[in-house]
Amino acid sequence: MKSILIIGSGRFGRHLCRNLAELGNQIMLVDQVEEEMEEMLPYVVSAKIGDCTNPSVLESLGVDNFDLCFVCIGSNFQSSLEITSLLKEMGARHVVSQASRDIQSKFLLRNGADEVIYPDKDIAEKMAVRYSANHVFDYIEVTDEFSIYEIPPLPEWVGKSIRELDIRNRHHVSVLGIKNGSRSNLMPMPDYVIRSDEHLMIIGQKSDVDEVLEKMPKN
Repeated sequence: MKSILIIGSGRFGRHLCRNLAELGNQIMLVDQVEEEMEEMLPYVVSAKIGDCTNPSVLESLGVDNFDLCFVCIGSNFQSSLEITSLLKEMGARHVVSQASRDIQSKFLLRNGADEVIYPDKDIAEKMAVRYSANHVFDYIEVTDEFSIYEIPPLPEWVGKSIRELDIRNRHHVSVLGIKNGSRSNLMPMPDYVIRSDEHLMIIGQKSDVDEVLEKMPKN
C-alpha cells in the first residue's frame, strides 16, 4: 500500500484514482473544480479544492510525505509544467507527469518529472498492435525491445508440455502464464500440458513473436 497524491481529476486522473484505490492505496485527490471530484470521494482518503500552481497550496499538502505524486493535467501544459517543478522543489519523492507530445515530455523531465506518461499514445499503440495482428488478444509493452502478448497456442503445441516443446530455445520467447477464461496460471511449471482452449501469455522481442504468429492458422 502506498500514499499517493493525484493532482487533476480529468478523465485520466479519475481512471487512475479508481484503479489505484482498488489496489489498496491511500489517495489524496486535488483539483480546482469541486464538481470534478464528487464522484471520486468513495475512492480517496482526502479530496481538496485548490490551484496547485500556487506554491502555498502545494505546501499545505505536505508533498514530501507521499510515495508518489501524479500530475494528471492534460488540458493546460503550462500548469502541468509549473506544478511538476514545484513538486520537486518541495521534496516530492517521485513525480509522474502526464504529457501528450514528445516536446512536452522533454520539458517535464528537465523540470523535475521522474517519469512521463502518455495515456492516449499508450492506449493507441496497444490497440494498434492488438487489432493489426491476428491472434493477439492483449499486449503490454515492457521495454522498447520486449513486450508481453496474449495469444492462442499453436496447433502443434496442444497436448504437449512446455518442457517437451522447449518453447524458449526453439522460438526465443518465454511463457509467463496461461489464461483460461477468467482464471490465470502464472509461471506455469515445465510439465504443464497446453490445451487448445487456453491463451498463453508470452514475453519476447517483436521479431520473435512475429515468427510465432506467422505459424498460426490463417483465418
